[in-house]
Amino acid sequence: MSRPTRILLVTGLSGAGRTTVLKTLEDIGWETVDNLPLSLLDRLLSSPLPQGAPDEDQPLAIGIDSRTRGFDAGAILRRVAKLREEQQQPVEIVFVDAADAVLAQRFSATRRRHPLALDRPAEDGIASEREMLEPLRDAAEHLIDTSETTSNTLQHDIRQRFGDVSAAPPTLIVSSFSYARGLPRDADLVLDMRFLRNPHWDGDLRPGTGLDADVAAYIAADPAYAPALDQIEQLLLTLLPRYQREGKSYITIAFGCTGGRHRSVHAAETIAKRLRAAGFSPTIAHRDLAKEQSGARERKPDDGIGAIATVRK
Repeated sequence: MSRPTRILLVTGLSGAGRTTVLKTLEDIGWETVDNLPLSLLDRLLSSPLPQGAPDEDQPLAIGIDSRTRGFDAGAILRRVAKLREEQQQPVEIVFVDAADAVLAQRFSATRRRHPLALDRPAEDGIASEREMLEPLRDAAEHLIDTSETTSNTLQHDIRQRFGDVSAAPPTLIVSSFSYARGLPRDADLVLDMRFLRNPHWDGDLRPGTGLDADVAAYIAADPAYAPALDQIEQLLLTLLPRYQREGKSYITIAFGCTGGRHRSVHAAETIAKRLRAAGFSPTIAHRDLAKEQSGARERKPDDGIGAIATVRK
């Protein structure tokens, strides 16, 4: 039977940010279950890990609030004590709180009804819920007040308290694309390689791609190539660790050129290789490499202002 390495009971006042806490914990590798009836806790702890979970035991966060079926603060505290004493389970309580006036303003701004005051002012529901949850607040190991906290700041706080950033690196994708087919919607960083000389204008190289050695050599021979790639590498080595510390789950770096077959492909392959050497594990995706280019128009070098050629790459 798999046992969680750590258990958090996440509770708190409606509107204070409990759902944000649970979602952030899930993003940093915790298994999360919301609104679990207390009677099902033993069954959950004895169940096998979900499909796709890591081999080792996974930390578990359980969301409990006043809407949970059979809610009883005293019963919850007794169950926590039993887990700690009899089963030696490391259980901690996280209580998410905020000032009454702030909670009332949040319900007003979102036009939501308080779950304990569907036909009364939100202030009545807040007061009732605070009284119900007071025993859990008093017993909590982690008290988080979000009265003056934004959602982003709360997420950062949760990652700092409960995250192991080094154990959950973001998924890193290095891709190439054609500007003629539009910018990729999921790109975090877009790098334009159209400043490099274009193999399309060499008849022998035109049928090839940036994966071919002769095309790669032609691109790399551009005097701007080496210093530009070095600076791009240094930029990424500066940014990627900071993105990871901020908790980004996916990072996509997209290299573009006119047709998406030569310069962008070679640059993406080169940078991915350098990132691997630096300890990252990028996945490479060439969005437009296998597509026939149509409708792209590019000015041919040395042909003058009026010379425009259709690029089919």
